[in-house]
Amino acid sequence: MSAARDLMIVAMDVAPGRHVAQGDLSLALAGAELVDLLRAEAVTLDGDRVVPGATPSLDDPLLERAAAGLVRDEPYEPVEDWLWRRGRGLAQEYLTVLEAEGLLVRPRGSWLPFRSARPVPAESPARQRAAHRWAADEPVLTTLAAVAGVRGEVPEDVPPPEGAAQTVCAAVADAVAELEAVRRRRAIENAAFSNVWRGA
Repeated sequence: MSAARDLMIVAMDVAPGRHVAQGDLSLALAGAELVDLLRAEAVTLDGDRVVPGATPSLDDPLLERAAAGLVRDEPYEPVEDWLWRRGRGLAQEYLTVLEAEGLLVRPRGSWLPFRSARPVPAESPARQRAAHRWAADEPVLTTLAAVAGVRGEVPEDVPPPEGAAQTVCAAVADAVAELEAVRRRRAIENAAFSNVWRGA
């Protein structure tokens, strides 16, 4: 099971009461995919550059798409650029694929027939594996979940991700912070525009 799939399942499973911004989750999923590609030895990092290698059989259509989209020309792509490019709409892509695979389902019997219910993880080995990694405070999953807003702070006793995974997680945190700054700037601009429109 991939870190990205685990993150998506956990986000739908343990954070029903939290507002998880799609943009934040998408960036975290892109980071999780990059960690998966590192583990599969499909890429390495040279500083902050994503260096593609020979693509092994990944047995995951989402990861295969990620690998197919790697920049294969020098000087290669910085991790941050990868996160923004690959992360665009990625949470929705995972939602669609996991629903199609039956790993996420929409509850039936809603009293709001015209409103689509929030998907929830189906009982499956995938959900059990994700729950096990979550309960074990696996460093990459725990860190990316915290960055995406799926959970609060990372517990103090959880060690940080190691090596290249740490570089990726730090880049995700920077990208999410940048996205939040953009949101705040837009909110201020919109508020200012509204005040002008009202003659305030």
